[in-house]
Amino acid sequence: MTNITLLDGSIGQEIVKRSGSRATPLWSTSVMMEQPEAVRAVHLDYFNAGATIATTNTYAVHVDRLARVGLEAQHKTLLDIAMAEAVAARTAHGSGRIAASLGPLGASYRPDIAPPLAEAQKAYASIVEALDPLADLFLIETVSSLHDARGALMGCADTEKPVWLAVTVDDDDGTKLRSGESVSDLAQIVSEFAPAALLVNCSRPEAIAAALDLIAPMGLPFGAYANGFTRISEGFLKDAPTVDALEQRKDLGPKDYAAFVMHWIAQGATIVGGCCEVGPEHITELANQLKAAGHTII
Repeated sequence: MTNITLLDGSIGQEIVKRSGSRATPLWSTSVMMEQPEAVRAVHLDYFNAGATIATTNTYAVHVDRLARVGLEAQHKTLLDIAMAEAVAARTAHGSGRIAASLGPLGASYRPDIAPPLAEAQKAYASIVEALDPLADLFLIETVSSLHDARGALMGCADTEKPVWLAVTVDDDDGTKLRSGESVSDLAQIVSEFAPAALLVNCSRPEAIAAALDLIAPMGLPFGAYANGFTRISEGFLKDAPTVDALEQRKDLGPKDYAAFVMHWIAQGATIVGGCCEVGPEHITELANQLKAAGHTII
């Protein structure tokens, strides 16, 4: 059968949920500052569930977000903490790879506030430089537009590690990025920057299949990891939102989610996992189904 890379599930959202703290615009960064051991515990739980990759808790560790609360001087320290906790979890587990997460600048799902390319390149390059020594690969996440993709990939120009690009698509039309641009137009980005893999993330699982149909012909390893929100609400698209503005689905248990993923694999996906609200129990179920179907998890 097929070799499948099994990603972890929700990192930031899982950390916040376990902390018992109220959500803040800094999201899981706030928890990591006070409870760094919680980050390690989440990574280890995913490894034990069957994931072979730990995605660092650096999605929201950006200078622009930290500057809102006067913590921009802590940027490098927080990146180091996030990487150290992922590495510690891998050491405890005994195997696995580390994917350094590069989340959107400004805010998720907001291509309208994306910075100019030169500014984005500089911001991402500083994170890549800090995380490169211990990262096995870089995972650019929740890309909402071609502009966002270009800026992030420009920021990864100096790394020799693999760079995976993950885009987020419209909740109701998986053929479109959240900017309204066609997923097909990613072909020009692929041609120009040659990322090592192309993924769809943080989108409703119902929207993923249509996106994968357009990504598959681009010739890269591809896959997906969906979220478990009902949809991205208007409230979350306001300035400095918190995840309190988003609603968790009640109809996406481990078996339900695994059914979507197995369909993506039938479409040719070889990199799968989960995003927000998809937890260790989902990854456990997915690992079991992959093995039962004769796939090899790598």
